[in-house]
Amino acid sequence: MRSRVVRFEDWTDPVPPVRREVLSALPHPDDGQPPVLFVPGLGHGAWAFREHWLGHVASRGFAAYALNPRKQGSLRAYVHDVVQVAAGLPRQSVLVGHGVGALVVAHAMARYPARAAVLVAPVLHGWAALGAALRANPRGTLPAFFGGGLRLSRTQLFSADLPAADGYVERLVRAPSAVYRSLLTAPQPAGPVGTPPTLVVGTPDDRVVTRKALDRAAARYGGAPLLFPGMGHDLMLDGGWQEPMDAILDWLVKQLAV
Repeated sequence: MRSRVVRFEDWTDPVPPVRREVLSALPHPDDGQPPVLFVPGLGHGAWAFREHWLGHVASRGFAAYALNPRKQGSLRAYVHDVVQVAAGLPRQSVLVGHGVGALVVAHAMARYPARAAVLVAPVLHGWAALGAALRANPRGTLPAFFGGGLRLSRTQLFSADLPAADGYVERLVRAPSAVYRSLLTAPQPAGPVGTPPTLVVGTPDDRVVTRKALDRAAARYGGAPLLFPGMGHDLMLDGGWQEPMDAILDWLVKQLAV
């Protein structure tokens, strides 16, 4: 049975409603597997999953959805949207968040009883991620300190030999400044509803999330990170994108069989 936790703040200061944009790829036939809902990180949209992962997930028998972030919002608003979309899907959902989207998923798990969750290259601690960004891309990061936009670079997100990287960078958008502020001041996510199995996936060559951060994130959920050396932060777009997605689905199949 699906349920969600409604907090006092949602009654006293409700999140403004928006028309939510969700992309999907559906399996044929549908064998009743739990749907997989993808949540993008800063600067990205649902397109980042449509490029490869949505169709691949559907080809393996899972209904796949990707949520576009609202244009004006905050971390709280993004969490609200994920909970609302997941609760509206036909079956108990698997939540998959990338980057800051993983932080959104971690908070959403405290309100929605996810069937399972996957945190891909998770940005769970804003100050640590900002420090890594300053080292890798100071010119693109410094404006975020003064209310400007965070400009992610090719070298932060992708391996060096990805031909399509420049085109992907051109599709990145500026996230609302409220998101940066809420990311830096966000409390630790509360414990999840129930005991959903949770997997942390990343790469030791990530220039946004350090290896120590991956280890800390995985330890929080009682495991070790699943690592893919040689890839960049955007595992869903980088060369070799199929390997991490297949590993995630193989893990999920095993969890569903328990």
